[in-house]
Amino acid sequence: MRAQEVAYRFSLLVCGHADDADDAMQEALLKTYRFASQIKEPAAFRTWLYRTVKNACLISRRKRVHEPAHMVSLDELMVAQDGSVHSLDVPDRGPRPDEIVTNTRLRKALRQALQKLPPEFRVIVFLREIEGLSTREVAEVVGISEANVKTRLHRARLFLRLQLEAP
Repeated sequence: MRAQEVAYRFSLLVCGHADDADDAMQEALLKTYRFASQIKEPAAFRTWLYRTVKNACLISRRKRVHEPAHMVSLDELMVAQDGSVHSLDVPDRGPRPDEIVTNTRLRKALRQALQKLPPEFRVIVFLREIEGLSTREVAEVVGISEANVKTRLHRARLFLRLQLEAP
């Protein structure tokens, strides 16, 4: 079940449309099921799954001439397939009202800044910062060198910092 959730979240980010993401996730999971026995190292499974999802999204995009009509927001990524919403807030401590306002503003600003990132940077930030992949794993998924991942991640962080510091 975890592989399905990971594949769906990542396919939403790469594909941009829920329908395309569903198709890409299913295609990637079928391919993963067929070829899982060929994966020698268990640690390589996650990287292989991301790469398979990315390729399925790219193939889907090539089949369709149009680009995504909208970018997926962080709120949409936090909605599970069953419709329940996952919260980033810690439930065991009630936040003060001023913290709620600050967190809401920060979350909104971060979401807007992430949406302004070019897709090639957004994917790097998602894999590295949200999914916790190593630089090497991100390089394998995206198909670029580790140095290029580090460069893109650094530029993305600078971009996000500038966006968040802007009045």
